[in-house]
Amino acid sequence: MTLHDHSVFTKRILPCLAAASALALAGCGASVETQPGKDGKKGGKGGAGGRVQPVEVVNIQRRDLIENLNLVGSLAPNETAQIRAEIAGQIREVLFEEGQQVKKGQLLVRVDDSELRAQLAQAEAKLALATQNLKRIQSLTSQQFISEAEADQTRSAYDAAVAEAEYLRVRVAKMEIKAPFDGVAGARTVSPGDFVNVSMTATAITTIDDLSRFKIEFQVPERFVSRVKPGTRFKVRARTPNGEVETSGEVYFASAIIDRATRSTQVKGYLNDVPEGFRPGMFANIELELSVHKNVLVVPEGSILVTAGGGTQIVAVRERGKEYYADFVGVDLGMRTRGLVEITPAAGANASFDENTRVVASGVGALILYQDGKVEPRALRKEFAIGGGEQ
Repeated sequence: MTLHDHSVFTKRILPCLAAASALALAGCGASVETQPGKDGKKGGKGGAGGRVQPVEVVNIQRRDLIENLNLVGSLAPNETAQIRAEIAGQIREVLFEEGQQVKKGQLLVRVDDSELRAQLAQAEAKLALATQNLKRIQSLTSQQFISEAEADQTRSAYDAAVAEAEYLRVRVAKMEIKAPFDGVAGARTVSPGDFVNVSMTATAITTIDDLSRFKIEFQVPERFVSRVKPGTRFKVRARTPNGEVETSGEVYFASAIIDRATRSTQVKGYLNDVPEGFRPGMFANIELELSVHKNVLVVPEGSILVTAGGGTQIVAVRERGKEYYADFVGVDLGMRTRGLVEITPAAGANASFDENTRVVASGVGALILYQDGKVEPRALRKEFAIGGGEQ
């Protein structure tokens, strides 16, 4: 750089940079002292050459703030059961229709039980004979005509006959397959004449689903697990043929185990009601309520000003007579949600505020505002309203 270039830089460029730096500090809420005006007071008229700065304002609100966690899950019926035969055999009758509402204990399928009934008849004949023998032995024992050993043997034979008959009655009863609870029958996989077996890999005869109440199942990341417990509330949204439907519910189960693969834990909840169009297995969006801060003061996030020193401020609008002035107030921040942020007065802050205080609502980092500078408050435009448009 030549001597001439250095002179030009010193006389022209440096003053411009200094002016730009002053404006940037003012826009960032830094403490900027203004030159006295004609009346001898700092700031002159409006704090900047008499200019009045138009600003959009809102009232500080007092409301409940809810911290939510957005997740996804699947809808499930209140109860679901796969119906299988407990004893192998040939299907004699199918006594339900697919999709039919069934009641608890209603007969669904009858398996051929002719062989078991024959065995039961034989067992009951043995039981009748054992009963007669027991009566005789009791009479003879009282007269001491037989030994105690013979009497014990007769009693044992009677007990065995009773057990065998009861065992076969139970098996005969299991040849009638009944609904375990009220619900809706699913598709059936058998017809009369089919043979069913009892292996765990065998196809279920049908399923019964209790749709009187719905559950939802989802995974919660491990860092939020400690904040989820039975009673935690949530909202559920799912898209149906009639559009998006919303309902609410409560958690009833949170697993104590964290899955190593997903680093999350299984959580289940009941829905408070079952909207039309909900079906088991549907994908759903969940808004899980983690915490609630009740009756706190909140402002739009755009009202928060971060100063060069790392502190945070809001710009309150104070009325003096018929004029309005900017007042930079230090605040501490709390919960943030849906474009709103909780505020409390910062330690050592001289000014106070409440739900009747108006604050500059947006663009505070770009506006040129000064402490005690004049402002012209205007209502915040609807397109910039946060938190449901409540002002």
